[in-house]
Amino acid sequence: MKKRFLVSWLIIGLVLVSCSKNTGPTTPDQNSSPEEIVIALADEVIDALRNQDMQAVSELAHLVKGVRFSPYAYVQDKDLFFTPDQLVGLFENSTKYLWGHQDGSGRPLEMTFEEYYNDFVYDRDYKNAEKKSLNERIGGGSSIDNSQEYYSGGMVVEYYFSGSNPDFLGMDWNSLRLVFQKEENRWYLVGIIHDEWTI
Repeated sequence: MKKRFLVSWLIIGLVLVSCSKNTGPTTPDQNSSPEEIVIALADEVIDALRNQDMQAVSELAHLVKGVRFSPYAYVQDKDLFFTPDQLVGLFENSTKYLWGHQDGSGRPLEMTFEEYYNDFVYDRDYKNAEKKSLNERIGGGSSIDNSQEYYSGGMVVEYYFSGSNPDFLGMDWNSLRLVFQKEENRWYLVGIIHDEWTI
């Protein structure tokens, strides 16, 4: 009898331990607002980008649209995009892609993904950004921010750093914007937009 009693308590203990483990994503539950869900997803993407974990990014990306990378605020159809399968191996990919053209000089931005990442994705520690906003542009330059028009019905989370060099009079600010669109009750990452002062 005592043996059966101990076995029963052991089973109950194992069930309780297994239930206490975090087996799901860190996103809010179904009772959370769309804004809370998107901000939580954006923070997951920032963590993944900081860790150069493109597998994690791919799991949040839209299955068909993939993720479009825009080097400046104005999003264009010609901006490169990658499907989830393509995202996974980008750091190991030595292909030089044409990402656009350098503001001011017009120089072609022919870079590997790792080079582009260093200059136009995680060029600042956005995990510890000075400011963060939802659907509101913080960094402002001469480039038009058309993200909410281009990604109709989407939500844009911005991570922002103000300028730090007094010689540049605050024009050395940087932003990274993550764009999400909803499809079939799920929010997907569809755009990564870099922004900075442009001529």
